[in-house]
Amino acid sequence: MKFDRSTIIGISLLVVLFGFYFYYNSLDQIAHQKEIAQKDSIAKAAMPKVDSTKLKEDALKADSVTKVTKAGNFQTAVQGAEQLVTVENELFKIIFTNKGGQPKSVELKHFKNALDGKQVELASTDFNSISYNINTSGNQSTGTKDLYFSNGRVEAGTSGAQIVSFDLIGGGSDSVSADKAITHQYIIYPNDYKINFNINLIQPQLVSDGKMNLYWQYEAKQQEVDFAFEKQNTQIGFIEEGTFDYFTATNKEEVNFKNKVNWIGVRQRFFNTFLSAKDGFKTGDIKWTIAPEADSAHSLLKTTSFFQLDVNTAANSVVPLSIYYGPSDYNILKKYDNGFSDLVNLGQGMYAFVRPVNQYFIIPIFNFFKSFTSSYGLIIALLTIFIRLLMSPLSYKQYLSGSKMKALKPEIAKLTEKFGNDQQAKSMEQMKLFREAGVNPMGGCLPALLQIPIFFALYSFFSANVDLRGQSFLWANDLSASDAVINFGFHIPLLGAHLSLFTLLAVITSFISAIYNMSLTPDQSNPMMKYMPYIFPFFLLFIFNMLPSALTWYYTVSNVITLAMQFVIQNYIIDHDKILARIEENKKKPKSKSKWQERLEQMQEQQKQMQKDRNKK
Repeated sequence: MKFDRSTIIGISLLVVLFGFYFYYNSLDQIAHQKEIAQKDSIAKAAMPKVDSTKLKEDALKADSVTKVTKAGNFQTAVQGAEQLVTVENELFKIIFTNKGGQPKSVELKHFKNALDGKQVELASTDFNSISYNINTSGNQSTGTKDLYFSNGRVEAGTSGAQIVSFDLIGGGSDSVSADKAITHQYIIYPNDYKINFNINLIQPQLVSDGKMNLYWQYEAKQQEVDFAFEKQNTQIGFIEEGTFDYFTATNKEEVNFKNKVNWIGVRQRFFNTFLSAKDGFKTGDIKWTIAPEADSAHSLLKTTSFFQLDVNTAANSVVPLSIYYGPSDYNILKKYDNGFSDLVNLGQGMYAFVRPVNQYFIIPIFNFFKSFTSSYGLIIALLTIFIRLLMSPLSYKQYLSGSKMKALKPEIAKLTEKFGNDQQAKSMEQMKLFREAGVNPMGGCLPALLQIPIFFALYSFFSANVDLRGQSFLWANDLSASDAVINFGFHIPLLGAHLSLFTLLAVITSFISAIYNMSLTPDQSNPMMKYMPYIFPFFLLFIFNMLPSALTWYYTVSNVITLAMQFVIQNYIIDHDKILARIEENKKKPKSKSKWQERLEQMQEQQKQMQKDRNKK
């Protein structure tokens, strides 16, 4: 289309007119909104003032009346003074409340909250509760979380255990008698994160048809600095009909159980809470909401679970449960031998194939080195050296293949000069050269591919290993988090608001390794293949910057070891003169083509002929 002077003037006028129209229209809308706001303000001023304090008081009174009505024969348990009972062992301190006869908060002694430096607390908000419905009179029922238990006491158990008990008094028809109706018993063992929770139904008629409807509400509070990464690693796990399954909290919001469930657990990266039943939950469901972003309340996840349990209708029937409040530590959870350790992310989903690598290889070696030193940075370095030495035979084959390819570089260069841009002809002659020389161009690929499971296994291991939490090394304050040495003060897309120094070292060492490797390989005529080894380290900057510094430290050490091994093997172990002599000997030997080589050459011939036919047209 040709634009003359009149056309340009016409378009310019249209632009000006449209601009004036939108500007005028926006002014009109603003004036209209101000008019509406003014009318609303006048209307609100004209409305009678409402006493918000009185509304709250009326709502509380109505709620109180409803609770008293529902309480039936347990009306004296509706109101009372909260009494706390505190028990602790070597690992945690638990505060129990007589309201609902349940745990009020759990403080882990050996772990600090990364946000404020205080002890990590689990189940510490008003949202948390463990409750079940009981029949209080004719057609009335209420939840135990709304009733005040009495006689909160601590008694000594066997083998150093402590027993915390609460009684719910009631059962009379007209007035509450002195008979115990329910006893909650918690057993806390020395050096153990799991507590037993026994519900003793002295009057089993309190539940209908031998079925107990149990409700569990749990709120996970933010414990790590990186809210997004903690949210990404928050999961709901369970064992249903003997099979473990899980859901990442960001991908689903509800699970319905149709079969028996052994336990349900919430993992927020480094800390787990499990509720389990000795005889299993018959049916149930769990729903949850996860916070979209960090806020002043630091709430990460809220779950609401419902389960049904079978109850013996005989007097003094006991419902045996247990609760675990503690770290997501594979070594600890494995001891319970009930599947708790399956919720530790040592490889899940598409990376599930690396879980055995972590369980039977990485973790035992890591624990072995941990017994010699308390420096986790040094442990990671020793682990890296051990892995690289173990894989050195494969690395040797990879470097030997590279040396053979390097020996053929002069002859490959001649083929490039001879055939120019005819890639098909060059590829056929190059394959022929490799076959005559006895060189497998894919010889270095298999060792490199075998290292991929190790890397993914370590990625899962370092992201889930609670031992690394809060451990400092060099400039990194926490090996389980990114070492945010350089803070920008603003967010950069894909990179974040900081730059990790370990990530920078990993990128630099990867770039040096790429340069060294390219010097050993034949010249690439394909620009993409030629520059990809240099581009890949640049991508690592964006991939690694938000990852735990333990992983980027491992990758840096691994790159340094790789460069050292390449230098030693290439200069002191591999005899390049012998390689050249062997290649010349192989060229003189008669060669038989494999079926794969024959098919490949046939395809190349067909493509070459098709190209010739196109050129003729």
